Amino acid sequence: MPPRLPQTDGDSVVALLRRLGYEVVRTRASHIQLRKTTAAGVHRVTVPAHKTLAKGTLSDILNRVGQWNGVSRDDLLDQLQR
Repeated sequence: MPPRLPQTDGDSVVALLRRLGYEVVRTRASHIQLRKTTAAGVHRVTVPAHKTLAKGTLSDILNRVGQWNGVSRDDLLDQLQR
């Protein structure tokens, strides 16, 4: 059974993505867009800058980032909770 998703805010997710090499491209209203160039192409991800992210939103972000970076979702969760 996969570990439960923690309650976290958008700033924590942005900090995790920056450690993985993503750069903030744009901030508009309450959403932050980040970008990273990989061998497979350019990956863009939008993170809501909310105090608490919805579990489905966090899950989707972690799954997509994991696929683009070859990192498991569990490893990303561990890094997020540090």
